[in-house]
Amino acid sequence: MVLDALGKSLRGVLQKIARGSTVDEALLAEVVRDIQRALLQGDVNVQLTLELTKRVRRRATEEKPPAGASLRDFLVRIIYEEIRGILGPDHPFEAKPKKILLAGLFGQGKTTTAAKVARHLQKRGIRVALIGADIHRPAAIDQLEQLAKKIGADFYSDRAEPRAERLVERALAQVPPHVATIVDTAGRSGLDPELIEELKRVKAVAQPDEVFLVLDASMGQTAGRSAEAFHKAVGLTGVILTKMDGSAKGGGALSAVAASGAPIVFLGTGEHLDELERFEPTRFVSRLLGMGDIQTLLERFEELSNKEAAEEAAKKLMSGRFTLRDMRTQLASLGEMGPFSKLVSLFPTLGPTKLDEKQIDESQRRLRRYRAILDSMTPGELDDAQLIKAERVHRIARGAGQRPQEVRMLLKQYEGTRKAAHGLVSNRRLRRQLEKQFGSAGAPPGPE
Repeated sequence: MVLDALGKSLRGVLQKIARGSTVDEALLAEVVRDIQRALLQGDVNVQLTLELTKRVRRRATEEKPPAGASLRDFLVRIIYEEIRGILGPDHPFEAKPKKILLAGLFGQGKTTTAAKVARHLQKRGIRVALIGADIHRPAAIDQLEQLAKKIGADFYSDRAEPRAERLVERALAQVPPHVATIVDTAGRSGLDPELIEELKRVKAVAQPDEVFLVLDASMGQTAGRSAEAFHKAVGLTGVILTKMDGSAKGGGALSAVAASGAPIVFLGTGEHLDELERFEPTRFVSRLLGMGDIQTLLERFEELSNKEAAEEAAKKLMSGRFTLRDMRTQLASLGEMGPFSKLVSLFPTLGPTKLDEKQIDESQRRLRRYRAILDSMTPGELDDAQLIKAERVHRIARGAGQRPQEVRMLLKQYEGTRKAAHGLVSNRRLRRQLEKQFGSAGAPPGPE
């Protein structure tokens, strides 16, 4: 997960509150000290950290919990609200045909981010055009053209044009009105007057709906100064922080940029073009504290290329008519939704049962083995697991490059999943819920 070290430390604070025999001054002092240590290690500004923990202490001692809430729950809520408060407002980014201007310094990941934003819009049914306006670096135009081909986006540029604003003007004249446009501008090693003047000219021609600054999260707290300077110069509507995966300074970049007054819109969480997340502070803090983010999980499901097949497999699972073919569909959908380690962070933490990194890696490897085994089966075997006896187990294992024990383990897990799901829905109330969600075909026959 993004900022995993910070999240782990903060979850440790919440667990300390849960384990405490009572919420007293000693526990509060320990909690405040642990929050300070976690935030400072996450590169959050010292003054901001001290102010936050001062507010936590004051609210915990002066405010009374609402009726029915325990002191423990109230303290957790205060911590949640104060951490949420340092991350700035939500940016209501609407996925629709619009003009987006990307700005930034050299080497911040701007060109790749242009393709990531385009991919984000494409997955929501919007056609996108990419405009390469970095007239000072031909390699950037070449890179953007290759990325456009990779994702199937339109591409416009002119390598012979020495003025970026003229290039953008002519490109925009060719883009149909129902197509979203993303303009990739030039960067510099530093914020200089020449860069600002060129950006202002391009902005005047493009008349963009959004002006996004692309920043590398490894800049830490200095990212805030860059955001503030660009914001004053060209009027940013948002910031995209790249390389948030594994960045030790991500907490500093997040808090510093939010303090600059420019809202954070997206986080780049990996090298792949699909690894761009909408930044919504409320949901981000929920995940950071181990409270899960079911909404993002549902959005990942909505983006599946074969969502109907996944839904049908889910219906069959709950109805007891679940086959190995349906299991293969579900595993393919899980793989399409992203790395298992990132999916796990979307579920609420279940105390000590939270998977550690070693368990997550092993689960990821097992999923890959299972997909290979299922791909090695014949259509008849996928539809009827009873056909798979000892001889077939060995043939499937050879075809998948796995051991026979792995095939037997998959079959055992499949049978256990099928029986457990059937047993869960053999009661009246749950059957009615399923019938409401899936229709009567989704509920299995069974005892009332």
